[in-house]
Amino acid sequence: MNTLTNDRMCREQLRLDIRRFEKLCHLLQSKGGLVTTRNVTVKEVVAQFLHILGHDLKNRTMQALFARSGETVSRQFHVVLESVLKLGQFFIKKVDHSTNYAHESKWKWFEGVVGALDGTHIKMTVPVEDRPRYRDRKGDTSTNVLATCDPDLRFTYVLPGWEGSASDPRVLRDALRRPNGLRVPRNKYFLVDLGYTNGEGFLAPYRGTRYHLNLWRGNTPYRGLILSDN
Repeated sequence: MNTLTNDRMCREQLRLDIRRFEKLCHLLQSKGGLVTTRNVTVKEVVAQFLHILGHDLKNRTMQALFARSGETVSRQFHVVLESVLKLGQFFIKKVDHSTNYAHESKWKWFEGVVGALDGTHIKMTVPVEDRPRYRDRKGDTSTNVLATCDPDLRFTYVLPGWEGSASDPRVLRDALRRPNGLRVPRNKYFLVDLGYTNGEGFLAPYRGTRYHLNLWRGNTPYRGLILSDN
C-alpha cells in the first residue's frame, strides 16, 4: 500500500489513478456497505481486489504481495465483490422508453432510438476443462458480456456469463428470449454495429460504407431514408 503514492504507480498497480481509487472506496463504503475491520482497511481490500483483476493474479501470489493468508485473500475478495454488485442498483437505471431525444441535435436524426447495444469481452480465469469454450477469436480466455445504454450513457441492461467463444448475435438472441430479458418497444430501436444485422428493433450501419462526420457538415441527412431500413 505504501507504494501507491502517485498516479503513475496507482495506475500501474490498480488501473486507476489515486483520485478515482479513493472515489471508488468511498462508493463501496457509502453505497456498497464495505467497512473497515480491526485487521484491514477499506483501501487495502479494494486495492487487493483491483490488483487481482488488473493483473490476473492467483491467490498464492497475493499472499506474498500483501502478507495475508490464502483464506483471508479469498474472503476479502468476495466481500469486495459483493459490495461492487450492490452498486448496480445505483448505476443501472430502469429504462424509460417514453423519453424522446429528438430535441437533442446529435440524436434528432434517429427518431425512436432508445440507446445503443454492443458486446464486450472481459478476460477471466476458468478451469482447464472449460478453457476451449471460453476461448475467443483473439485466443484469450474471456466472457462475452452484452450491454445497452441510453443516449445519456446510462446502462439500461447487462447480460454477463456467456463464454468468450459465443458470437454477439447468439448472446443477443438469448437476451431477447429470457423471461426478464431485453425488451425493445414497438416502433423503437437500438443502434448496433456491424456485428449484428438490421431487423425489427435494431439499426446497423450499411456494410462497406465508411461514415465521417465531415461529410455531413453543411448537408442535411434525410431522416426518412435513415429509418426506412429499420
